[in-house]
Formats: sequence, structure tokens, C-alpha cells
Amino acid sequence: MLKPHKGRMERRIIGSTNRWHFPKEPFPGDLLALPQECKALSIDVDEILENPERLYIPQVQKKASKDMKVKAFPSGEADVVLECLGCRWELHQQQLFQSKTLTKLYLAALDQGMHINPTRELDRLLRAPSPGKHKERAPLKKMIISLKINDPVVTRVAFALALKSLYMSEVEVDLEQAVGMLASARVLGFSDLFQRCVTAMIKGLAPDNLRNFYLASCKYEEEQLSFACKKWLEMNLVPLVGKQIHLRQVPQELLYKVLKSPRLFTFNEFYLLKTILLWVYLQLNPKIQTIPIHETVLTYFSSFPKKCCFLDRDLGQCLMPLFLCLRLQGITRAGDVGEGSGLGSGLELSQQGAPRDPREHCHDTGEHALGMENGGDMAYVKDFTTQAVRFGLLLTQEHTIDSKMIAVYGFFFEIKGIRVDNTSYTFCMQRMKCTDLRPSSPLRETGPVNLNTERLVKYEIRAQALVDGQWEEFQTNEITQKFGFSKSSCRSHVLKVHTVGIPVYASFSFIFPLSLSF
Repeated sequence: MLKPHKGRMERRIIGSTNRWHFPKEPFPGDLLALPQECKALSIDVDEILENPERLYIPQVQKKASKDMKVKAFPSGEADVVLECLGCRWELHQQQLFQSKTLTKLYLAALDQGMHINPTRELDRLLRAPSPGKHKERAPLKKMIISLKINDPVVTRVAFALALKSLYMSEVEVDLEQAVGMLASARVLGFSDLFQRCVTAMIKGLAPDNLRNFYLASCKYEEEQLSFACKKWLEMNLVPLVGKQIHLRQVPQELLYKVLKSPRLFTFNEFYLLKTILLWVYLQLNPKIQTIPIHETVLTYFSSFPKKCCFLDRDLGQCLMPLFLCLRLQGITRAGDVGEGSGLGSGLELSQQGAPRDPREHCHDTGEHALGMENGGDMAYVKDFTTQAVRFGLLLTQEHTIDSKMIAVYGFFFEIKGIRVDNTSYTFCMQRMKCTDLRPSSPLRETGPVNLNTERLVKYEIRAQALVDGQWEEFQTNEITQKFGFSKSSCRSHVLKVHTVGIPVYASFSFIFPLSLSF
């Protein structure tokens, strides 16, 4: 009677080694060779020691992917049944190997407590029949695997679309189901689908989905999507989101990050103040379903008792960081200041280092008079990046030229953007005389006119446009220049932009440095 054979040893190259091992051992090499193989597969050794089957999954997926390149789309009967979300999903084992999670479940079901070499078993399953041999296949015995999902974001519809992606490489990602598909891809360990969802979400960002996409990026630690949400809101907070009821849905954490960003686009500082006031109003009045007029917002804040300012109340203290990001000293137009007077003590803050009412903060009579007497020097400005006054232009497809007249401390400037052709733009600023203003211009009501023939200005011009989900950015350096009225001194450096993106967001930031320091 023959004695049973021991398992034959086989030789396998692992890293720089060439070692014998038994095929039924939990590791395809000994412990000396294991670290080398883990390094080659980018897997942590400690994780493999705790969970040896993790080592099989990359090998299985690699073999399966090679096999799928030469095999046609499966037309036979499904051989795997996935029980998940209260449904039974019929799959083909060739396709499920694209998913790390399903591969792990499949290999665990193959093992069933017996020492089976998963890679060898996979070779047998994927091995194509030899030419000329056409044996009748026995009825398939379907393997049943189960997956429990605790993430409420994963719906049956989204999960079905994710499984569909195992069979079709070009499945379009529906933005309404994008978050669910992203979560499903995360659960399934389907990295290709996960990245396709991220790309589609970045390209499809809009006011109505910004909140869900951003929260999904935080939940699943997807930095690329999180950055895209922040960048998109930097450009669209004031010109787009701030005009829609979806402004209410913007998370405070994201709003704070955007307000701190030096790349934030706004037409001017007062537009930004109005947007933040509207956001606060919508948070405190959740039943409002339409955007109120600005006077309604002013009336609301003015309705608080005068004995205690709004941001000193329990209701407003958590909002203090948002208002500290505002550059209220940049509100310079008389009409805007007068409109802000409706805030009264509603926005006024305490004297313990917090901003005061916009008029008190940057238009205090003494400070303003001192600025006028000193030729407009902005003595309070310590940091250009966080304190420069900002103005913006938005060039859309309909615009060939866009310009705006601005006034700061009695000095007048025109900021201008010109579309040279379909892909070329120029941006610059130019000093103007008060006599250049139209009789109907509201800037005539800004107050005294500064008669100094020269004004030292430190400025920066920046333009940004979105192209295929990526933001292109163009900017000058921080330039210090004396602006006069002569042809050679009245015009700034010209920023030239070449982009196919539409619209183009142009920001002009500047301060009046101390004249004596130059």
C-alpha cells in the first residue's frame, strides 16, 4: 500500500530570493522572503501577518485583468451570487475580480476552511479550454457570497450602477447618483470607478450639489474632491451661489476656508459682506424658501435690541470667525456705507478685538480724515495678502470689454478687461481724474477728492478660468508703482491671459502704502 505523498514543494522567485515553499502554506514564501514581496506589492507586512489573504488579492486581480483583456464579454450563466442590501445580485467571477472586496469574499468562499492555494485555483478557473476540445459543461453550481454594508449613502440604485461598471468600462456617472456610486466604489474596493466618480463630480460641481459633494469628500477622505469644492466656491460664492437659495446649504467649515483664501473672487468687499449676511439670515430662518431682498436682511439684523450686539449673543458667537475674515476697511463707496447703516447695532461687535459696525470699523471720522490728510496712506494695513482691497471683473462669453470705476480715499481708478480674441484677454487698471467721471456716476458722492498728482500703489492682478475640471491661474507679482495722470504713469502693468475657459474671473487687489517708506 502506497504511502500518501506530502505536498510537493515548488520554487518561486520572491524579490531577490529563490526559495522552496509548500503550496498549502498561508504565505507564498517564508518569513525572510515575505517582506520583499510585500514591498513589491506596496502592502504592509504587519497587515499580512494578521490577514494573510490580503497578499492573494493583488495577484488574483492581476491574473484576472490579463485574462479579461483576451476574453469576450461574458454571455454565459452567472456563477456567483452576491447577497447585499436585501437583494441577490448575479455576477460572473471574471468581472468581480476588479473589486478588492468581492475578490476577498470570493477567495474566502473558495477556501471554506480548506487550505487551497487561491492563485492556483484562479489559474484553473480562468484557464481557457484547449482548441478543438468542446466538452459539454456541467451545470454551474453558483457560489454565494454575502456583503454587509452599513453606509446609508449606499442605495440599491447606486450599488447596481457600481456593479454595472464591473461589466462596462464607460458607464456614465449620473451626478444625482454620484455620491452613492462613490460610496459603493469605496465599499467594493473598486478604485477605477471611485476615481471616475471623483472626476465626474469635480466637472459637475454646481450650487445644488456642492454641499453633498463636499461632505462626501470629507467622509471618504478624498482630498482632490475637497480641494475642487473649495476652489469652485472661491470663484462662485459671490457671483453665483450668493444669488440662490442653495447658499443656505454651504457648510460653515467650507465657507470659513473660502473666506480665508487669498484667491476668493468678489466684485468688491461690500458684495462679500452682503453675501455673508444673507448666509447668516438663511441659517437663522430655515423656513425661508426664496432669496429675500437686501433690505429685508438689513431689517432683520436691525431688529435686535441695541443693548447687546448680534455677534456677542449666544446666537452669533459661533459666527464670529466668519466676520473676522471680512475686509470691512475695503468698503469705500458712500452708497454702500449708507446702506450698511441699516445694520445698526445688529452687526456691531464688542471692543475685545472683534470687528465693529462697518462704518465704525473703516469709516470712523478720525481715521478717514487722517487717511485723507496723509494722501490716502493706509497705515492700518500690515499684510497685503489678507488686507488688500479687492475688486473684480467677470468676463463671460457675451463680454468683449468690461470695466468698472472705483474710488478709494479720493483717488479714482478704472479697472478693465478686454477680450482680444476667443482665447486671449488683457487686464489692467488706470488712474482717472474726477472730471473723467460721468455726471450720473455714483462715485461723485464718495466724498472729498484727493488732489495729489501722484499716488504710490501696491497692487496685484489675478485671473482664473476653469478648463476641463482644472483651474488655470494667471497673475502678476505684487507690484509697487507711482500712479500719476501722465500717459506714461497712469496705467498699470498689463496681465495677458491665454485660456479657453469661460468665464474668466479677474481680481484686482491693492493698497496705498505709507508714502514716507518709499
